[in-house]
Amino acid sequence: MTPSQEAHDAAQTEAPTVLVKIFGKDRPGITAGLFDTLAAYWVDVIDIEQLVTRGRITLCALVSAPSGGEDEGALRATVHSWAESMGMDAEIITGTGDNQPRGLGRSHVTVLGHPLTARSTSAITASITSTGGNIDRIFRLAKYPVTAVEFDVSGAGTAELRTALAQEAARHKVDVAVVASGLHRRAQRLIVMDVDSTLIQDEVIELFAAHAGCEAEVAEVTAQAMRGELDFEQSLHARVRLLAGLDESVVEKVREEIRLTPGARTLVGTLKRLGYQVGVVSGGFTQVTDALQESMGLDFASANTLEVVDGKLTGRLTGEIVDRPGKARLLRRFAEEAGVPLKQTVAIGDGANDLDMLNAAGLGVAFNAKPVVREAAHTAVNVPFLDTVLYLLGITRDEVEAAEITD
Repeated sequence: MTPSQEAHDAAQTEAPTVLVKIFGKDRPGITAGLFDTLAAYWVDVIDIEQLVTRGRITLCALVSAPSGGEDEGALRATVHSWAESMGMDAEIITGTGDNQPRGLGRSHVTVLGHPLTARSTSAITASITSTGGNIDRIFRLAKYPVTAVEFDVSGAGTAELRTALAQEAARHKVDVAVVASGLHRRAQRLIVMDVDSTLIQDEVIELFAAHAGCEAEVAEVTAQAMRGELDFEQSLHARVRLLAGLDESVVEKVREEIRLTPGARTLVGTLKRLGYQVGVVSGGFTQVTDALQESMGLDFASANTLEVVDGKLTGRLTGEIVDRPGKARLLRRFAEEAGVPLKQTVAIGDGANDLDMLNAAGLGVAFNAKPVVREAAHTAVNVPFLDTVLYLLGITRDEVEAAEITD
């Protein structure tokens, strides 16, 4: 900074300013009327904040003080008179300089509640304070299917906030995500999801098993693997062997039985409209993920492939195995192909075999996950609506609905 810039900033810091606050019933013309009133005194606008809650407006304008004591008195009288004529209340505070600069360490804290109670909000905000953080702004992102609120916080490190708030979130049964503030939030992003019990409600291998008459045996091995009690690759081969002899026509039947998770189409559709790239990685099978990629317009998809010979499933797999390390490897591959830095990626999953991928991503989201996954992920979502992930990215429900209308 040059000496002249330093002198200018010092002068600005000491310059007299006036904070004008207006409260009352909102209606068109309030903001325009206030600034038309202030315009008569040739003041400069330094800052503006406006909030409307249930039809009540709070409008704040920080302006330079008019020159001369008489002008300031006249400004006060004129603003009060205008406010009274509009049925509004006014408060005018004199001071010097701009707002205090925000502290170092800036984060977005998103809280999801179903419902969001006063008790849980008290606990979350007290925890922010305990880390040395200051809440600079609060904004509601959505009122359904969950209540989602975003806090802009400064003065505390993102990692420290994430650790402190994770404990309160678990205690009060709300979901909390903490991400660092910055331009990266508006940059191109890549979202990669698990498929079974994440993008869809089903475990695909169990759908195949139902047709093979071995559903109970496969379900037990699946549950053990998802809990981290069995090596995923070994359990995968064991389950696939039980499918030997199934007719290839079963593939189409399984595709028809797939149930998307509530909010899945909204999530993918909104992300695509915003220019995000979206992919899936699955310990399931390409016979299903290829169809999902085509129907949902996904940019990337990778899964295991069931071997078929003479129209029958052989009980074996072909090609690269997608297991726990494989999912993280594919996340990195997709990011490279998409031209997106790894820190700009978001991974979503529910099982132990998703952990490497969740930890490798810039933001790992455990979606209705097993306890071991919730504890290890950056954040967790424990409501059955996949599109709530949009709120963790700062996307509001109004923006989602507006995009759907104009699509």
